Amino acid sequence: MLTFYHTPLSINSRRVWVALLEKNLPFDAHVVALSGDQFQPEFLALNPFHHIPVLVDDGFTVIESFAILDYLEAKYPTPSLLATTPEDIAKMRMVEMVTVNELVPAINPLTKQMMGFGQESDEAIAAAQQKAEVVLTFYADKLGDRPFFCGDQLTLADVVAGTFAPWFEALGLPMENYPTLQAWTNRLIERPAWQTTQPTQEDLAAFRDRMQQRMAAQGQ
Repeated sequence: MLTFYHTPLSINSRRVWVALLEKNLPFDAHVVALSGDQFQPEFLALNPFHHIPVLVDDGFTVIESFAILDYLEAKYPTPSLLATTPEDIAKMRMVEMVTVNELVPAINPLTKQMMGFGQESDEAIAAAQQKAEVVLTFYADKLGDRPFFCGDQLTLADVVAGTFAPWFEALGLPMENYPTLQAWTNRLIERPAWQTTQPTQEDLAAFRDRMQQRMAAQGQ
C-alpha cells in the first residue's frame, strides 16, 4: 500500500495527489500540519529536510515531488502520464521545468497579494505580471490547438502546470488573452482529480487566518 504524506494546500503535494488519482492508485493519505508536524521525529525519519510531500511504498521512501512522479511512472506505468514521442517528451519536461523555475518565482508577489500577506509595490506587481505572462505565452505556444500539451493524452506537463491553472484569474492574470489556455484550464478542472484536490474557499480562508496570526506574532 502506498502512503502519501502531504498538505492539501501545497502545490508540491497537489501535483503528486493529482497523479495518484489520475493513475487510479489506492493510497493511504496522511495530512502533515506544517505548524510543527514536519519537525516531529517520526516525520524527520522519513524526510530529514522536513518537507512535504513524501511517498512510502512497501518501506521504500521517496521525497521531492518530481522524484515521486518519476517513481510512480516507473513502478505503476498504467495508465501512463508520460509523453511518447521525442518532441513531446522534451515538451513535457520543458513545461515542468518552466513551471517550477519561471512561473513559481514570478507569481510569488501575486500570491502574496492575493492571500493578503502584505502589499507589494505597484512596480513589483507589474513586473510579476509581466514575467508570468511570458510563461503563459510559452504555455499557449506549447499547447497549440491540442487538448493537452502532448496531444489527446494527459501527461505530467498538464499535471505540473495544471495545478496552478485554476489560480491564474485570481492572481490577476488576464486569461481572455489566452483562450486556448482558458479552454485547457476548463478541461482540467472538470476532471475528478482536480475537483477532489482543489482547495475550498473555506480552506484558503483558514490558511490565510493562520498565516496572518503567525506573521503578527512574529512581528511582536
